[in-house]
Amino acid sequence: MFTDPTTASAGELAAAIRAHTVSAVEVLDAYLAQIDRWNPTLNAIVTLDADGARRRAVAADVALAHGVWWGPLHGVPVTLKDGHSTAGLRTTAGYPPLADYIPAQDGTVAARLRAAGAVLLGKTNVPPLLLDIQTDNALFGRTNNPWNPARTPGGSSGGAAAALAAGMTALDVGSDFAGSIRIPAHFCGLFGLKPTEGRVPLTGHIADLPGAPVAPRLLWSIGPLARSVADLDLALRVLAGPDGRDTDVPPVPVEDPPLLALRDLRIAWTPGLPGLPVAAAIQAALHDLATRLAGAGARVAATLPAADLAAQGRLRTDLAKLLLTAFDPPGARPAPTLAAYFTALHARDAAITAWEAFFTAWDVLLCPVTLVTAFPHAPPGSAVLVDGSAAPGWQLLAHCALFNLTGQPVVVIPVGVDPAGLPIGIQIVARRWGEARLLAIAAAISAVVEPLGRPPPPPPNPLR
Repeated sequence: MFTDPTTASAGELAAAIRAHTVSAVEVLDAYLAQIDRWNPTLNAIVTLDADGARRRAVAADVALAHGVWWGPLHGVPVTLKDGHSTAGLRTTAGYPPLADYIPAQDGTVAARLRAAGAVLLGKTNVPPLLLDIQTDNALFGRTNNPWNPARTPGGSSGGAAAALAAGMTALDVGSDFAGSIRIPAHFCGLFGLKPTEGRVPLTGHIADLPGAPVAPRLLWSIGPLARSVADLDLALRVLAGPDGRDTDVPPVPVEDPPLLALRDLRIAWTPGLPGLPVAAAIQAALHDLATRLAGAGARVAATLPAADLAAQGRLRTDLAKLLLTAFDPPGARPAPTLAAYFTALHARDAAITAWEAFFTAWDVLLCPVTLVTAFPHAPPGSAVLVDGSAAPGWQLLAHCALFNLTGQPVVVIPVGVDPAGLPIGIQIVARRWGEARLLAIAAAISAVVEPLGRPPPPPPNPLR
């Protein structure tokens, strides 16, 4: 049993509230105190609805007193990345034209969290329109990493990751176009899940304005950031499946995670994708983990598909540009063509086929999330230092964006820290629609890894 609600997993909190070991109001008070302590330093939660959260927590306790259980997140405090529409609560996507936008209805993510019993605390910071690897915008300013406030928590789910790592929320839901769940999880020492593309509806994502067409229908995935693999599984079950509005989501059920042993697994790994530099500490962490898994009886090999992965990376960039520029004003840049779009989709099919064939021979692939651990705040697009050598900023996305192209599900788990004490996460990649087995494998792998613990405490709140 936990002694501090802000260190517990969402599943543990829900169980304790349901068992009347702790009340939803007591849990909320602990989280509000943690927000008061941490948020002035981190600037992670940018819209706080303390009054609404308290009304909801009181109602949760009253419901339980009358034998009514709302669902698997009953009374659990959660936040939402500020790219998910929330009825009656400001949703800006970090974009000045949306500074005062208050949706009339919840997006699917918010609606499903509320239906599962969650207590929505507020919204977490993002870069403008969720399109940066750091989290900073003209509306709310910069978010800092709880492990070292001079460094970025990543983006675009940087506010979500910072809030979760600091214990200001029990769960958040990010979105991922080129690593926006996975890079913040890696930088902040968390667990993150990018589900298969199409597993979770995009309805209400990026302040889904009434009547506005959705251009980037491909490459996005919505998924949770959490403090355990079990919470990733819990959240996926709450969020996944058709909603009747996002017609790209098929009715594929979320299966129960299987029971498995490490000795039965076939684990591929790589210290990095060809042609990309990766910090020695990250490579060493991957090598050490592969060695331990082999020692536990798994079949482990350093291998990758026989495919041109650099070409796949360029294809993802080209396809993203086609999607993101579809509604540019005439003359703003060369207009995308339908022929170019279908040519890119044809090449994407070949890339997906190559990876799916790879995952018939291997259960998962372990690989880096990005080139480095959390780097110092820098202007957008800046080069990054990898063990003292400069690498172009676009390369920071390469290890993640590859699996946005192919739609593979990916779990990030923390596996250690670098010499500066900054978290190291790794990607665990599996076949499409294979989240149940992927999560079971991630749980088995994380069980052989030493837990990171919490970031160091922040300086005293200057406002108190």
